[in-house]
Amino acid sequence: MDSLGRDGAQYLLPAELADDAVSGALAPRFKLRDGRPLTTERTFYDTFDGRLHAADLVAVHAEGRLVLAHAETLTELAAAERPDAPERIFATELEGERLRELLEPLVEVRALLPIARTRSRVRRLGVLDDHAKTVVRLILEEPVARSGRSRVALSPRLIVAPVRGYDRALDRVRSALEARLGLVPAQQPLHDEAVAAAGGRPGGVRAKPELTLEPAERADRAAAAVLAQLLGVIEANVAGAVADLDSEFLHDLRVAVRRTRSVQRQLAGVFPPEPLGRFRAEFRWLQQVTGPARDLDVQLLEFDALRSALAQARAGEVEPLRGVLEERRLLAHRRAARALRSRRTSSLLESWAEFLEGLHELPEDDRPDAADPIGELAAGRIRAVHRRMVKLGRAIDDDSPPEALHDLRKKGKELRYLLELFGGLYARDAVKPMVGALKDLQDTLGRFQDREIQAQTLRERSAEVGARDDGAAALMAMGVLVELLERDQAAARSQFAERFAAFSSKPARALLERALA
Repeated sequence: MDSLGRDGAQYLLPAELADDAVSGALAPRFKLRDGRPLTTERTFYDTFDGRLHAADLVAVHAEGRLVLAHAETLTELAAAERPDAPERIFATELEGERLRELLEPLVEVRALLPIARTRSRVRRLGVLDDHAKTVVRLILEEPVARSGRSRVALSPRLIVAPVRGYDRALDRVRSALEARLGLVPAQQPLHDEAVAAAGGRPGGVRAKPELTLEPAERADRAAAAVLAQLLGVIEANVAGAVADLDSEFLHDLRVAVRRTRSVQRQLAGVFPPEPLGRFRAEFRWLQQVTGPARDLDVQLLEFDALRSALAQARAGEVEPLRGVLEERRLLAHRRAARALRSRRTSSLLESWAEFLEGLHELPEDDRPDAADPIGELAAGRIRAVHRRMVKLGRAIDDDSPPEALHDLRKKGKELRYLLELFGGLYARDAVKPMVGALKDLQDTLGRFQDREIQAQTLRERSAEVGARDDGAAALMAMGVLVELLERDQAAARSQFAERFAAFSSKPARALLERALA
């Protein structure tokens, strides 16, 4: 996809440069087709975490069409008719088959949301060959960003869009514009400038902290920096989770809460015990109160895959279960939204931010690890959690209860969060393979636990499903699904020994030590 527009460009036009100067610079060397000026309104879309931006793409609604385009030149890749510019678009709902095919793998379950709106005076020029065929497209644009009632004039631009197969013509046009008019490429595409003008963040909001720590940095300062970024992720996702724009808002919020709680546990010695205890209790409450809504999100996201395990003739019989899950999900999300809107949550986040800002200034009498170098402290915690995992895993045999595997999975999350948040302090070539072995183990443990939860959910919902129309047939199909889930859970358990052996092997432990050295 990227190759369609990789050599196009957006140039900034000086305010004093008239439209005619552009065509005048090209006219001696190129044949031009001049379009009449018009006004166009665009709504640009991306996911909240900027997945299209990361792929150098943007979705644009204009003139009754939704277009997936190259971000730099707005070169069209796929489109579908869409009379309105909605506030939320899911890839699965799109009419255009090609558009849906390109978007689904990128955005997955995330919604496309409006990130910027512009109104522009536009003049289009076509550069023609000797056969009067367009070989390069030019768009002269004077854009204004719109956000609510505010209007912000953006930089006038010249967009040079390539046409497939005419690379030489494109090079000649760009050379002429740069040599004759002194135009320089814009540092960011139009929609990024519009997002910034509206107070947004081009590229979206990432779910993981993005910061560079130094091994010698004080542990309390490093912990506060990491936790402040996690707090930013929580705060950024609250509104989307409350509005239920897509399931990933609540998911990313909860992951940031879990990572926060993990840092609180693992680096407890950099905090004063009394306020840490209060904050740990409040973040535990926040995780618990949003848990049922996330569980039901997952159950519905996995519903079609679960249903596909049935014979095709029976797949439709479990639809009453979907109805029950959707109703319960709606109630759970309302409860979660009330909690997220509550004064308790806002007070927690405000006081946590204030606490982190002043952490390094607090007395160190009851903070024994506060001044330790973060590289040493985090390495010690990684080693300790890894040793604990190895001990727990070696104690698991064929007679161990499911809870033993669940406990190992929870400890694995602790290790994963430590590696994700502090792994940048150590040798990347050694940390990366260890994360891979941990992921393989966690995938197996997760599959084991997920199948248990899914089977339990089916059992717990049997009375509600049975009371519905076609409930009897649904119960029979659910019984088959329980058997299939239990079979897959057993397969995951049988795979555990191999995955754990790879994770806990002597070479893997040596790799860990090399990473942390």
